[in-house]
Amino acid sequence: MRSVEQHAPVAAVEDQADGIPRQREGLARLPGDMPKQVIERGGWLDTFAAFGHRNYRIFFFGQVISLIGTWLQTTAEGWLVYELSGSSVALGFIRFATMLPFALIALWGGIVADRRSKREILIYTQSASMILALVLAALVYFDLIEVWHVAALGFLLGTVNAFDVPARQAFVVELVGREDLVNGIALNSSMFNLARVVGPAIAGLLIGVIGIAGCFFINAISYIAVIFGYSRLKLPKFEPRTDHPPFFEAIREAFRYIADHGPLRAIMILVSTFSLFGVSFAVLMPVFTKDILHGDAQSFGLLMAANGGGALLGGIALASFGKRIRRKLLVYLGLFGCSSMLILFALSKTFWLSWALLLAAGFFMIIFLATANTATQLRSPDRLRGRIMSFYSLCFLGMSSIGSLVTGVLARFFGAPGAVILGAGVCVVVGLMVYRRIIPIPQDPVSVEVSGSSE
Repeated sequence: MRSVEQHAPVAAVEDQADGIPRQREGLARLPGDMPKQVIERGGWLDTFAAFGHRNYRIFFFGQVISLIGTWLQTTAEGWLVYELSGSSVALGFIRFATMLPFALIALWGGIVADRRSKREILIYTQSASMILALVLAALVYFDLIEVWHVAALGFLLGTVNAFDVPARQAFVVELVGREDLVNGIALNSSMFNLARVVGPAIAGLLIGVIGIAGCFFINAISYIAVIFGYSRLKLPKFEPRTDHPPFFEAIREAFRYIADHGPLRAIMILVSTFSLFGVSFAVLMPVFTKDILHGDAQSFGLLMAANGGGALLGGIALASFGKRIRRKLLVYLGLFGCSSMLILFALSKTFWLSWALLLAAGFFMIIFLATANTATQLRSPDRLRGRIMSFYSLCFLGMSSIGSLVTGVLARFFGAPGAVILGAGVCVVVGLMVYRRIIPIPQDPVSVEVSGSSE
């Protein structure tokens, strides 16, 4: 057991990934750093260190409820679209329509996150998402739904998320402080993937009991938990800065920072490639379930839950041991491990073997994505964090929108297995190119500027 003074400013820290002291000068206290408290840590307490912050606990449990509802809707929506159209291209188009706004306005969302209260932004975005879920539920309930309705509502939801995601990702450091940022991000990943396990599994059962409209309505109700949670956070009064650069100059400033910092540039390349060619396998899950594994809605839910279950295990493992392993190793282990599992999944014709391979793919996927997210945040100065995370969101969610459309088209010509194998192979090739020829991934935190309180 060791005593850790959790929230005091730190003059010098020793990174546990390589044991090299790293100087951090001028660290001011963040909102997550208050109130100061001393706790005993060791063993499993290190795994849940971020729960020592009241604000993070409220944020976490509200998000769990809401995200279960979100995955309930996502699973039911995929089943609905495939029943309406019977087309892999339609599945890819819906995903494309939902994620396209990231390619259009995510950078604006990052600027807003740097200039406005993140809590207020998140309350507005979650309220808008609840309204859109209610509209979708009503269209299905009254038997008015068509594929273009799903696409249009997906585009509106993607527009909301273009503001929600950069603000939510940049908000974590204000809830836990720098000392527990790595742990907070890993637990966030576990939370997200716990929802990916529970949501699809529940959807597989409920679609046949209360119908697809009922699943959408439950998602709408789940937003109440997270909105209430945001309203209960105790944060310093937000004081906006007045020295904001114009829009395009603000974007150029963040872009130049990424371009001038090789490790950030390498992360963006790897995340973009994985989102374009790797993550997009999920859009074909209804095709694998019905046409290859000959399953039903319950089978679909189990496969979706398997991938989320593996990611949940990966998030817990990262929260427990992430500080002790070099980030460069974690990034490539996650990228190559997930790509390999996806290739094997595409070749499988047995349901339970496919389930196990998706479980393993989810484990490696979250190791890669959570480590990349952590490295990006640790290398981002406070004044640019919202914008840099909007670039990260653009690489992750924006590129996945294009990837979903491309994967749907590839599946039409080469079949779903061929599309997944091709995409995973591209991830391996690009990963090797970055590792051998371009720039290394960061292995440890570096000094960045930290402003005072900036909700």
